[in-house]
Amino acid sequence: MPIIFAPSQTLSHIPDGGQGGSPPHRPAAIRDRFGPAAAASAARPGHRSGPDLDAMLALGRDVGARRVLDVACGAGHTALAFAEQADEVVALDLTPAMLEQAASLAAERRLANLRFEPADAVALPFPDASFDLVTSRLAAHHYADPAAAVREAARVLRPGGRLALSDIVAPDDPALDTFLNAFEVLRDASHVRDHRIGQWCGFFRDAGLVPEVLGPWPMEIGFDAWVERIGTPSPSVAGLRALFDHAPAPSREAFGISDGYDFRLTVAVIVGRLRAKA
Repeated sequence: MPIIFAPSQTLSHIPDGGQGGSPPHRPAAIRDRFGPAAAASAARPGHRSGPDLDAMLALGRDVGARRVLDVACGAGHTALAFAEQADEVVALDLTPAMLEQAASLAAERRLANLRFEPADAVALPFPDASFDLVTSRLAAHHYADPAAAVREAARVLRPGGRLALSDIVAPDDPALDTFLNAFEVLRDASHVRDHRIGQWCGFFRDAGLVPEVLGPWPMEIGFDAWVERIGTPSPSVAGLRALFDHAPAPSREAFGISDGYDFRLTVAVIVGRLRAKA
């Protein structure tokens, strides 16, 4: 059966700050925000499947990844998908409720090659060169120190290993970038930022990874489900509607904002190959 460690026994090793420049409140804020949203996250279609997940799974098959680490696993959909093709998958998240939800889904599927652990992306509890593939899907916009998280992922990769990071990406245009991150933060105060593809590639290069971009792909967002899933407060929902109502034409066009407030985001997968050491 899948293994989940009791949060009361293991979360004590995750300090609420001081790791990789992370502000002191970040891990606690994420746990508080996403604990109540665990069940909704498990049911979200965009987390269960998508072209980005398909691309990540294909990468895993192509490189013959047998031992996989999924960072910030949420309700576990990416980890569960990799468990169908890898020998072992370890899945990490800061939020106990998410880990419990993921373990429940794994038990339903009778997957016995998964392990679930609470841990922070900037302090992975594994020795160097432990995994063939490290994944992170639709979570990195919550990383307070993405460069540190990428360095940690690179550290635990075996020679020739890959990091595959999927996330919402910001447009290159500064005004559109600002608009996107403004409404993301208004919807969810634990959001840090959606980075541009070029920024992610820079983080990867600095960590000794050779980056490659897969995608991007559009992700259609239904406004009502988007705010309900995370429990956005009513005043913030009203603020989002007002922001969309008064958005300039370039923003409305770039994000496909409809009269009913539905809109479109963009997702890409950044793949990093660990450079051979000289």
